[in-house]
Amino acid sequence: MTLAMGVPPLEPVRKWGSVPEELSARLPAEQRGPGLDRDAVRLLVSRGTAVSHHSFGELPRLLRAGDLLVVNTSPTLAAAVDGRIGHARVVVHFSTRGDDGRWAVELREPDGRGTTRARAGGPSGAEVRLPGGGRLVLEEAVSERLWWARVRGGEVPGLLRERGRPIRYSYTERDQPLSVYQTVFALPSPDGSGSAEMPSAARPFTARLVAELVSRGVQFAPVTLHTGVASAEAHEPPYPERFSVPEASARLINAARAGDGRVVAVGTTAVRAVESAAGADGVVRARAGWTDLVVTPERGVRVVDGLLTGLHEPEASHLLMLEAVAGRAAIDRGYEEALRRLYLWHEFGDVHLLLPQEDSHAEHCSSNCQ
Repeated sequence: MTLAMGVPPLEPVRKWGSVPEELSARLPAEQRGPGLDRDAVRLLVSRGTAVSHHSFGELPRLLRAGDLLVVNTSPTLAAAVDGRIGHARVVVHFSTRGDDGRWAVELREPDGRGTTRARAGGPSGAEVRLPGGGRLVLEEAVSERLWWARVRGGEVPGLLRERGRPIRYSYTERDQPLSVYQTVFALPSPDGSGSAEMPSAARPFTARLVAELVSRGVQFAPVTLHTGVASAEAHEPPYPERFSVPEASARLINAARAGDGRVVAVGTTAVRAVESAAGADGVVRARAGWTDLVVTPERGVRVVDGLLTGLHEPEASHLLMLEAVAGRAAIDRGYEEALRRLYLWHEFGDVHLLLPQEDSHAEHCSSNCQ
């Protein structure tokens, strides 16, 4: 299995411009004030170019009986581990576990503020001394920043459990425990695999909100996609990732499509997984393995009707997928509104629900439509 980058980055200029630094969510919602829970974030809803503004707790009334939410069960790993190359301190970000036991890793430099900055990778054969006496040996370049590497003198899952911490980027205020980065849908993986970065679109869900959705007739289809590390400086297309769509979920998705329900993916990772399991006829079949699918407007989507996702920076390759689901005009309009209304970005930020444009729009859209 080879990880390769094959899609050019997005055009650098977008109609809605750059994101001000003050719109980065620095803390999880539940830490911003007393009595708050994870669902205390805002929800921007786009139906075509029509935009409305909600709290995330209103999600159950924005969906309807028969709708199906596709959720990613991948657990977030404590994927950042300190190490040394010679006398130099480095931070290893463990990204993706290969079938041969190697891991794709990114080496970073501590920046003195509890986060990291980019550093040159390699060379092949370089060794990183790890806590506990293990060694990480770089073997083969994946890209300019990622390397296939092998740990000697220990197992990676144990190393991450004992010595790892969640990957943290500079826009956040402080380190957080791993529990903050787990979604309500996360399930442990038998081989210790997981996501280097949280499947963050699902973070605002709480057990109470899930129960309310179920009581209203909304169903859930679990899939798994272990997402790799996305460097803060590099807005690259996604490289191959491990995924699984189980038989029961494939049946639920096909049944929703055959009826009146809408298939709404929770996060771009869920889109990638379910679209990777769909045939040209739009039928989803149970499948597991590696996917190198990159969803673009040219490729389009075969299964997904809607998408719940975070807010992405203008250079992010994820925006191509959003355009595939909703169209360029809808994305531009939604992001203009998000900037105007001071929505918060990144993994602890607000979320964006893209739904199909419908004749019945008026009955779903309250007086806060724009």
